[in-house]
This record gives sequence, C-alpha cells and structure tokens, in this order.
Amino acid sequence: MTAQTFVLADGESFTRVFGPELRPLLIQSIWETFELVGVTLLIGGLLGLVIGVILYATSPGNLWSNAWIFNGFNVVVNIVRPIPFIIFITAIAPLTKAVMGTRIGTEAAIFPMTLMAMVVIGRVVEQSLVSVDPGVVEAARASGASRLRTLLTVVVPEGFAPLVLGYTFIFVAIVDMSAMAGYVGGGGLGDFAFQYGYQQFDWKLTVVVIALLVILVQAGQYFGNWLARRARHR
Repeated sequence: MTAQTFVLADGESFTRVFGPELRPLLIQSIWETFELVGVTLLIGGLLGLVIGVILYATSPGNLWSNAWIFNGFNVVVNIVRPIPFIIFITAIAPLTKAVMGTRIGTEAAIFPMTLMAMVVIGRVVEQSLVSVDPGVVEAARASGASRLRTLLTVVVPEGFAPLVLGYTFIFVAIVDMSAMAGYVGGGGLGDFAFQYGYQQFDWKLTVVVIALLVILVQAGQYFGNWLARRARHR
C-alpha cells in the first residue's frame, strides 16, 4: 500500500474513507486482513494442534509420557509465548527475510504471525485436552483401546468444545496481531489506519478501522460460541 498525503478540512474524514480517494485502498486492506487472519489461523491452527497434542500426550503420567519431548516443547512454548508480538515480529525479521525473501508485505507478515500463533495455540490445545476427565481416559484404556485410539476417539472429541472456545480466543488474538503487523508494513487494516489515520492525524478514519475490526471480532466470537454450544449438546 503506497502512502498518500491528503490535506482536507476536519469533518471530511468519513467522506474520504468511503469516497473514491481511499475506498479502493480500504477494500484492499480488508482483503489483506482476511488473508493475514485466515492463512495464519489455518496453518498456525494445524501446527498448534499438533504441538498441543504432543504436549498433552507426552506429559508426565499420560498416554506417551516422555520427559525429554515434553520438556523440549514446553520450554519453547514458555519462551516464545510471553513475547509481545510487535517485538517478536521485529526480532525474527532476519529469519523472515531468509524464509520469505522479504520482511515487508502481507506474505512476509504471515510468517511471524503463524509462528507466534502455533505456539500460543499449542498451549491452548494442551490446556483444553487436560480438562478431559482422566476417568474417561482410564476407562477407554481399561476396555482395551490403544493409546492412539484413546487419543483420537476419546480425548479429542471430549475436549472439542473447550478446543472451539480456545480457537475462538486465538482468532481474536490473530486479528490483533494482524493490526500490529501494519506497523512494520504488513498490510491490512492496521497498515491502513497507521498510514491514513495516525500519520495524517485523522482520528475519525482510525475510528472507522476500529469499527471494522470490532465487527470482524464479534462475528468470529459469535460463530465460535455457537459452535461450542453445538458441541456441548451433541
């Protein structure tokens, strides 16, 4: 997105956002946000699910108890998870450059977003599966179910509702990350608000972007809550 200078009187912000000057850029920014959030949630969600299942299964006294594997993943998660994303995205900029070929743009922003998301999701998945009643797991094992079958047909289905709520929480966090990615040229609504709101001292335009982000978050939250209710009553 290329920065442009607009010198307009106060009170024309909303007309400017929805007018011919900025409307194409706003639409482009919305689609970039969808790309940032969607790709990150898909790839980070799948990788995070794997990490979370490994953390759960290899934890002490669990299905595949293994201190080396558990502690290895646990340390990585504990190191990465507390880092503020705006610091994380700049700290791994050389790695982003090496992998993606650039440190600027929507595709480049997806890389650090996915890394951060999969680590956070891994912890959320682990905590969701830990909430499953151990008695149910023991009953499945006592009935002759293998460890893999117990994990796939008992633990994951029993933890599905908490998992849905966990992924809904992560969706909101990823939207937040997509907005912060704009500060390093990642595109999306955050970049749009920074260039045409903050740098132009146009708070009304910033309010419009905030409203769009709130609508996106509320839609995701509503869908997640609906899906979780369906899972509880299945």
